Amino acid sequence: MATKRRLKTEHAQFKKTPPEGVTLLTDDPTSTRWIVQIAGAPNTVYAGETFQLQLSFSDKYPFSPPEVIFLDNPPQHPHVYKNGHICLSILYQEWSPALTASSVCVSILSMLSSVSKKEWPIDNDSYMARWRISRHGPQKTLWDFHDDTV
Repeated sequence: MATKRRLKTEHAQFKKTPPEGVTLLTDDPTSTRWIVQIAGAPNTVYAGETFQLQLSFSDKYPFSPPEVIFLDNPPQHPHVYKNGHICLSILYQEWSPALTASSVCVSILSMLSSVSKKEWPIDNDSYMARWRISRHGPQKTLWDFHDDTV
């Protein structure tokens, strides 16, 4: 019940004042699965490109983070794997109930804007090989946040 109430509030606020470069595509304010489109910021390696994110909220939201993945063609980025999984600490151990879906999208847009060249994570191939066997979601991954500068 609290999750649905929180999502309705966030949905209304997101639709009313979306972050620059971010569009909420999900119209149902009671949905626990949102699709968001983000546009690469001007003067970055992703300028002119758009990406879709899926945010899945559990019944423990906002006390547990949403599962967030890139859909279809994820950006080639050192913290994004070819299956769309995102290595970003606020989506896991640094999550706070004070964060919102909107602030998560802003953080991801900022993460994309912080790189000067497109490249996959150095462990992408091994991660993808393990994932093909387990098919686990990103929240079941033991992330090693070894590089907070990228």
